[in-house]
Amino acid sequence: MNNISVAIDGPSGAGKSTLARAIAAKHKFIYVDTGAIYRTVGLAAQYAKVDSKDKEGIIAILPDVKIEMRYDDEGVQRMFLGGKDVSAEIRTPLSSIYASDVSAIPEVRSFLMDMQRDMAKKYSVIMDGRDIGTVVLPNADVKIFLTAEAKARAQRRFLELQQKGIPTPFEEVLRDIEYRDAQDSSRAAAPLKAADDAVLLDNTSLSFDESVEMANRIIKEKTGI
Repeated sequence: MNNISVAIDGPSGAGKSTLARAIAAKHKFIYVDTGAIYRTVGLAAQYAKVDSKDKEGIIAILPDVKIEMRYDDEGVQRMFLGGKDVSAEIRTPLSSIYASDVSAIPEVRSFLMDMQRDMAKKYSVIMDGRDIGTVVLPNADVKIFLTAEAKARAQRRFLELQQKGIPTPFEEVLRDIEYRDAQDSSRAAAPLKAADDAVLLDNTSLSFDESVEMANRIIKEKTGI
């Protein structure tokens, strides 16, 4: 069987990563969390004490940014920066802001593009992000645009951070969600938008299991698997 590529796009906090991991486990696909890759670039900027809005400063550090994606025994993607596992460190609200800002820089997107596309060439993948179906994998076999109302997304992210031991006020999480929505939708480089051939999946009122069922139904209709 030829490799199959599934692209899941959508705004911050829609549950793309959790949904993608569940689908990848069911179909034995490689899961590629592209948001984590941008977060890692943002963390590199934090380490270098470069402001997230300093475009030239961000571009200047790229040649020295060494990013690796590794997978643990359960198939969970781990992010490494300069050989250090930063998978937990990239999940803070500050890292979210950095990720959104650096992802608006065309040079950063070009820097990471080959890494993402190479994964789809080598494996059957499910890849989530903001522009997977429109830019990274425009010929993906399946394209899903996952969305939900901002307050619902903020509540989910709030609970996720609590579970990870990163207590953050709900108001701060909501501001972060709204900031990223505005940034991601208005940026000049690959703005967040649904691909013309993407299937819209609004999970505001859906449970996680219902979201997975809907997504798997879409994949089956498109690929037959």
